[in-house]
Amino acid sequence: MIKRILLILLILILAASFFYFDLNQLLTLDGLKGSMAQFNDYKMQSPLLIIGGFFLLYVVVTSLSLPGAAILTLAAGALFGLWQGLLVASFASSIGATLAFLTSRYLLRDTIKQRFPERLAAIDAGVEKEGGFYLFTLRLVPIFPFFLINLLMGVTAIKARTFYWVSQIGMLAGTFVFVNAGTQLAQIDSLSGILSFNLIVSFALLGFFPLIAKGILNMLKKRRVYKHYTKPKKFDRNMIVIGAGAGGLVTSYIAATVRAKVTLIEAGEMGGDCLNYGCVPSKALIKSAKVAEQMRHAERYGLENTPPEFSFKNVMTRIHKIIADIAPNDSVERYTDLGVEVLKGYAKFIDPWTVEIALNDGGTQTLTARSIVIATGARPFIPDLPGLEETGYVTSDTIWKKFTELEAAPKQLVVLGGGPIGSELAQAFARLGSNVTQIERGARLMKKEDVEVSEFAQKVLVESGVNILTSHQAMRCETRNGKKFIIVEPQGDNIDKQEIAIEYDELLCAVGRSARLEGYGLEDLGIETKRTITTDDYLETLYPNIYAAGDVVGPYQFTHVASHQAWYAAVNGLFGHLKKFKVDYRVIPWTTFIDPEVARVGLNEQEAIEKGIDFEITRYDFKDLDRAVTESANHGFIKVITPKGKDKILGVTIVAEHAGDLMPEFILAMKHGLGLNKILGTIHMYPTWAEANKYAAGEWKRNHAPETLLNWLEKYHTWRRG
Repeated sequence: MIKRILLILLILILAASFFYFDLNQLLTLDGLKGSMAQFNDYKMQSPLLIIGGFFLLYVVVTSLSLPGAAILTLAAGALFGLWQGLLVASFASSIGATLAFLTSRYLLRDTIKQRFPERLAAIDAGVEKEGGFYLFTLRLVPIFPFFLINLLMGVTAIKARTFYWVSQIGMLAGTFVFVNAGTQLAQIDSLSGILSFNLIVSFALLGFFPLIAKGILNMLKKRRVYKHYTKPKKFDRNMIVIGAGAGGLVTSYIAATVRAKVTLIEAGEMGGDCLNYGCVPSKALIKSAKVAEQMRHAERYGLENTPPEFSFKNVMTRIHKIIADIAPNDSVERYTDLGVEVLKGYAKFIDPWTVEIALNDGGTQTLTARSIVIATGARPFIPDLPGLEETGYVTSDTIWKKFTELEAAPKQLVVLGGGPIGSELAQAFARLGSNVTQIERGARLMKKEDVEVSEFAQKVLVESGVNILTSHQAMRCETRNGKKFIIVEPQGDNIDKQEIAIEYDELLCAVGRSARLEGYGLEDLGIETKRTITTDDYLETLYPNIYAAGDVVGPYQFTHVASHQAWYAAVNGLFGHLKKFKVDYRVIPWTTFIDPEVARVGLNEQEAIEKGIDFEITRYDFKDLDRAVTESANHGFIKVITPKGKDKILGVTIVAEHAGDLMPEFILAMKHGLGLNKILGTIHMYPTWAEANKYAAGEWKRNHAPETLLNWLEKYHTWRRG
């Protein structure tokens, strides 16, 4: 802080001296003309001293963003001639600009980053990709004040060396014009005479050259990518979509809605993982488990505790019935009626426009399309654990079929993984009678959440009967006397490393999901994959006509994100030649459906700390919410992250029975830039769970009450009482 203050004082002193000694009068056109004879005499006597002094003066004026840089550029031509003047002015202006850039970065960047973290992060992301290109374009056009460019670029994350060399090259044309004009100084009446209208237009057109060059380079890049292939003259379809999960269904639906001819290819079940193996069956199971838990603790509602009696087989039957009830929404028949051609089979790329489909009925079909969207989803990741294949395991995909015929839940169940899926299923099976041990090699469950949220989640899972082993590494699986065991080892520097053997009947692998990248020809086309398919901001792969959406591309593996990406894939795939849209990931919510639920959008506390944001936390506890009290569910809280002193919402975490249903109000507010004051000023029905959002906003308002004004109002009311 002291260094910043000293630097500011130095800048102020130098700027004040500049005006105090009337250097600003010298750096005018009349002042320059009146001093040229004297300067030429000095130059004849000490040429190196004059060149060095001039260079230093130019650097100081430019670095302090003082007026007069244009006059100095003219002076360079008048004093030193065209080429020597161009050399001096070019390097002095670039060095001075870089010093101004560095000063701006040192004084302003951290402050702006704290006040506007999201906006600056977005700017930095763009600058990282094409900052040099845009700086070059700005430098070519003199109508943009160069000193302002220096200061603004200093706030961004562009590298100093990039700023320097781009400035050196980009300002060369404008510097040449002024230096050349300076060689004819006596004929110049005003600076506006140098930058005539025609010259400004010429520079403006020059500024378009990088854009044109970029377009040409992109075109050449596309031609190079496609050079080994022959593009069809006609296409069978406007779009082909591979995969009928959330991403594929929404993409094909949008394409059909805008009357494009679209084919959807799926080898397995329509609806993908979410309907058949993920969201739908797991939430149905969670509901049954919650009812069983409520029966055990019926005294909370003034009833008699009743041990639940049930057939686990009936629970699984209910789950499959629910899947069947929802399935028509995603069925072949419905999408056919919507105008989508649905082919059941395995797709494989032949070239960037051609797909060969090995149909499930044994036939083969080949189709071409202008655009192809890959939406093949993800599958459970299976760890390389010795003995796992021999002893057997289930995943969140296979559990629903394998457990269908069980009359009772597995007696001893090991859940490997402490993320959302593992935690949801661990709690559900524990409530349905399984002896559940959950193993997590990290220090806590649900590590992406705040520490207190992880601790809360662990507490409720333990209360549900889950035996949780965090900081334990799974080493191997083995069989002893016909019984299955998983061997784990405690982690940490100050603990006993002795192995522990845990017996189980079933082992559920829930350590994450990996994108489906094999089997449909990505490697043959050379499409890059790094755990997921590599795409740009528009969801384009290496080939501009091939897109990817959903879990196969990430970065968030949620059904609602897949649907969100599907819009961009469909629109860019069909209309990208006219206008392309970057995917907007600014407001991504998610919910972990343990009981109570954990929902989040935006930043949480630990992320805000990691990003160095000056923030504050507003908290509201559900123990004070009337509706939660009436339902004997008044546990949990809302945490809202806002910038210090502002009601702008940076992130929200809700832990409550209906957390996922409460979150959309905050999502809407963040999406459209509405603050907590707007939520506070909105009527919420009583008694509802949604009132908690208003009360959280009220907590923020109370913490920012204008105490001085309230004290004056108190005195005013006292006076009014006489």
